[in-house]
Amino acid sequence: MAKLLLLHAPHVVPKFSSRSLVSASALYRRPLLATSQFYFSDSHSSYIVPRLRSPYSRRFSARAFDDSPASSAEMEKEQQDGVSRERAEDYPTGEMDYENRNAWESFVVKLRMLFAYPWQRVRKGSVLTMKLRGQISDQLKSRFSSGLSLPQISENFVKAAYDPRIAGVYLHIEPLSCGWGKVEEIRRHILDFKKSGKFIVGYINICGLKEYYLACACNELYAPPSAYSFLYGLTVQASFLGGVFEKVGIEPQVQRIGKYKSAGDQLSRKNISEENYEMLSVLLDNIYANWLDGVSDSTGKRREDVESFINQGVYEIEKLKEEGLIKDILYDDEVISMLKERLGVEKDKKLPTVDYKKYSGVKKWTLGLSGGRDRIAIIRAGGSISRVKGPLSTPGSAIIAEQLIEKIRSVRENKKYKAAIIRIDSPGGDALASDLMWREIKLLAETKPVIASMSDVAASGGYYMAMAANTIVAESLTLTGSIGVVTARFTLAKLYEKIGFNKETISRGKYAELLGAEERPFKPEEAELFGKSAQHAYQLFRDKAALSRSMPVDKMEEVAQGRVWTGKDAHSRGLVDALGGLSRAIAIAKQKANIPLDKKVTLVEISRPSTSLPDILSGVGSSMIGVDRTLKGLLDELTVTEGVQARMDGIMFQQLGRDSLATSIIDLLKDYLSSLR
Repeated sequence: MAKLLLLHAPHVVPKFSSRSLVSASALYRRPLLATSQFYFSDSHSSYIVPRLRSPYSRRFSARAFDDSPASSAEMEKEQQDGVSRERAEDYPTGEMDYENRNAWESFVVKLRMLFAYPWQRVRKGSVLTMKLRGQISDQLKSRFSSGLSLPQISENFVKAAYDPRIAGVYLHIEPLSCGWGKVEEIRRHILDFKKSGKFIVGYINICGLKEYYLACACNELYAPPSAYSFLYGLTVQASFLGGVFEKVGIEPQVQRIGKYKSAGDQLSRKNISEENYEMLSVLLDNIYANWLDGVSDSTGKRREDVESFINQGVYEIEKLKEEGLIKDILYDDEVISMLKERLGVEKDKKLPTVDYKKYSGVKKWTLGLSGGRDRIAIIRAGGSISRVKGPLSTPGSAIIAEQLIEKIRSVRENKKYKAAIIRIDSPGGDALASDLMWREIKLLAETKPVIASMSDVAASGGYYMAMAANTIVAESLTLTGSIGVVTARFTLAKLYEKIGFNKETISRGKYAELLGAEERPFKPEEAELFGKSAQHAYQLFRDKAALSRSMPVDKMEEVAQGRVWTGKDAHSRGLVDALGGLSRAIAIAKQKANIPLDKKVTLVEISRPSTSLPDILSGVGSSMIGVDRTLKGLLDELTVTEGVQARMDGIMFQQLGRDSLATSIIDLLKDYLSSLR
């Protein structure tokens, strides 16, 4: 359900936002060799990305459109055929190659291991164990932070591939709450790890679509006899509050600008619109098709057979084994016994293992994974967008504009950085903050190449930021676009009458009560002004997008209108320059900075996590008192309903048979409260 909400009221500033699930990227590299390596570096940690091949993929420039009839006809034909317009500029693919070390390189690595700190040492023949579950952050995590970090998961796969002490990986996959983009990136790392020749064994207790999509990429996949199978399909849900408001006496006065802008629908309608149904159906089709193709590739089965299996509604784990979708049905201890036998470990001995947390502390230098002299800055922007830090903000949980602007300026002023990558994984938020960051990114792009790399989602405010970059790279299933606004104001006259409440307003100025007199509907002249202001906000957003993409306004209008696109569709329409993940963004940054692809570079993490005691205590304190403050904030927003916000709502792609643990009324309130954030 796509909702981009523009609420008019006194004290809140505009917000751009979008929530959803989608796809991501992969990265890694070979060690100690004179070929191209990327080294993520900060005062606490560093990351390696893969060696890049020199072949390029061709793309036609989506930044310049010919208005001639022939050009328009060609573009329409390409869109009908589902073919992305090729760019006039060649972009490197960013693919990785795994290369074995020579004798000297192996000797240097072994020598470095002798000098490693005791807590960084790993027993030879160890198995790296990782448990993936719940949310996975696109931000770096400090050693004091809980939860999983995509950069550190990626790094662990890279290190394990080159670490002579690691025999293989044992991957436990639990129910995931992250987007499809991050799932796609982890899957790519699994596939790339397999190039090292080491084994990777998967174990799955609850077999949903996301979990199986990851697990089937492993060499072998096991599940216990009591495992749950929920390979039933995907759903996308849209909820509507029009009937609820009608019963309680609240009248939303909604003006939608852009036929696909569905945020107002949630407030005013009782059912889904044709445009919203069309948009969500296309998004769902793209995700489902991507899943079928991925599973088909990994299992070697025909796409039609995979889809047929899904439509059978299989819940018995035995059927998965019969169909060859898992290798065997074993308990965890039986899998461990099998691994002990494979590695020659005696039955009465423990399997040597190293877990995700400890292995994250192993230094890349120890393994011969180091960067070059040229530096590329990585600026991570994840979470909702705010202009200033709020009382509930914790490090890495949101994009604080004033903090991010400082980092952008530091990169612009530092000549050591040859290029910069803005890594965006944001549902958007404050429109003013988005515009201020857009300006700083634009200034940065005037001094050095800037590449925007989209993760799960970069729509509304997230796309607003990306527009300022020289090049935009998105995953095929990144949710992006959503260029549009909806204006809404609540009239509470009937509610006040029901509860016996009265409110009198004294004002000066013809339009003084436009945003504050919720006890009555708009006067005709107020409704006209309300609509014009929303139209003006939309035109500013659309025109700036057209300018940033070097696209005529009428062409931008065709792809705007509040519509949410997948990265693949956005690319075919000129909203995105290239498809790929972070590794491709890095390759393009090197190309733009005139750095040879086979030359090592150091990637410097600008948005590194804080490990200061005040920040740690602040995070603990926020989690303890967060419930009280959150409730107070929600009450304030519900009673004041102020501000101009631009949002794309949460698009909830769910698996049938799972995820519906809450009652429908709780889900409804959850959706509505999320739209007010």
